Amino acid sequence: MKFATFSAAGDTFFGAITDDGAIALNSDFPGLSSLYEVIAAGEFGRLAAVAEGKPVTHSDFTYEMVMPDARRILCVGVNFPDRNAEYKDGSAQPENMSLFPRFASGFTGHNRPLIRPPENHTLDYEGEVAIVIGKAGRRISQDEAYDHIAALTLCNEGTIRDWVRHAKFNVTQGKNWDNSGSIGPWLEPFTDPAQLDDARIQTRVNGELRQDDTLDRMMFPIRREIEYISTFMTLKPGDIIVTGTPTGAGARFDPPKYLAPGDVIEVSVEGIGTLRNTVEDEKI
Repeated sequence: MKFATFSAAGDTFFGAITDDGAIALNSDFPGLSSLYEVIAAGEFGRLAAVAEGKPVTHSDFTYEMVMPDARRILCVGVNFPDRNAEYKDGSAQPENMSLFPRFASGFTGHNRPLIRPPENHTLDYEGEVAIVIGKAGRRISQDEAYDHIAALTLCNEGTIRDWVRHAKFNVTQGKNWDNSGSIGPWLEPFTDPAQLDDARIQTRVNGELRQDDTLDRMMFPIRREIEYISTFMTLKPGDIIVTGTPTGAGARFDPPKYLAPGDVIEVSVEGIGTLRNTVEDEKI
């Protein structure tokens, strides 16, 4: 069973997604107003049991960013061998992973438009798998890393490329434009290592396959990401780790293939789903 944040009839809900529609579960979790709060309270495992047998409450609804109140979103950069080569700087595989923060305000939901700002039109796509932490931990071993994952979701880690070059050592400016990326459509409970170990991620733009790789080729596998990140910070329930994108982002083509209004981007992983977004210019 999948779980999402959605809006309908002027209100926002969290709940289960079925083939027939959505089942709002807010009233079943008094005092908890979001999926983030459900996970932080250790109640994520109860969602499926509570939803079982309930009727659909909304057949007409709009997906929101799956965890719009997520407190911490940490992204892993340049995490596939071909991505490292794309930089054409002659560098070998780094010893440690590159990391940067993103904020929830930079993401929208499934079937919603990514917003291209008037200041710069180098909006790019990056299809990725994101993991949601379900159990707190510090200095987590790789052997125990998967025990700390509650759910999986997908991310289009949209980037304004020119703005990641505004400073020497950080990319924060280019990575946090409002609604420039997306996370969703839903949370898929993590129950089997094969959901990650055997996963293939693909990104299509207007039907054209642009990114296609398998997670087992990551330079820093997800077990290592959890181990490394939890060395310097305590991972907490509700934290999101965006795990890295394959080669094929628009900036790496010659000439670059940046996103434009009307484009359709689809990020897919079998067993998780497809995250679909369009592109619109910001209305100011």
